[in-house]
Amino acid sequence: MNRKPALNDLLRVMARLRSPTGCPWDREQDHKTLRHHAIEEVYELIDAIEAGDDHEIAEELGDLLLQVVFHCQLAQERGAFDFEKVTRQLVDKLIRRHPHVFGTTKVKNVDEVWANWEQIKHSEKKGTRHERPSALDGIPKHLPALLRAEKLLKKVRKARLLNSPAKKRAEKRLAGKSAIGQQLFALVERAQRRGWSAEELLVAETKRRENRWRALERG
Repeated sequence: MNRKPALNDLLRVMARLRSPTGCPWDREQDHKTLRHHAIEEVYELIDAIEAGDDHEIAEELGDLLLQVVFHCQLAQERGAFDFEKVTRQLVDKLIRRHPHVFGTTKVKNVDEVWANWEQIKHSEKKGTRHERPSALDGIPKHLPALLRAEKLLKKVRKARLLNSPAKKRAEKRLAGKSAIGQQLFALVERAQRRGWSAEELLVAETKRRENRWRALERG
């Protein structure tokens, strides 16, 4: 049975919701008012994945896709870009950054795949306003604190800055100040050295304590 592409229907529905006779709530939104909805949808998707619930995973993926389509509609209305441009850029980027799949580059392992990806990304951005001159650039500033610390440490290790004299001098200047923050960062570093995620460890410990307190509450 032939069916119309649902994505085309989705784009038409989104345009209708934003039309003068569409939904008042949808018409009031802009990129900034929607920004936290995307974060919430990602977390709901993670919950569905961890629960192993395929029905919920499909629904949450749809909600996440809605955020993409909504932002594309907003951008199209102001003449910036549209869904076609977003998807075309993504297709081109995936092909460009996988020369071992779509080209003749040979790789031996996943590490070489990542090295190629980073090198290609660096060359793409070089000389543009998106260039990242520092090895520590490119970490989203709105990541949860633990995740941001983990990503920073990975970049620091890759750039071989972890035991630099500058780092030791900075730590010395901070001695006696923000002690708890320093201890938290040290714990992130310890966890990462052992191949663990500090974020996941804290989530697990929080869940363990919550279960215990709920049990106490029930008596």
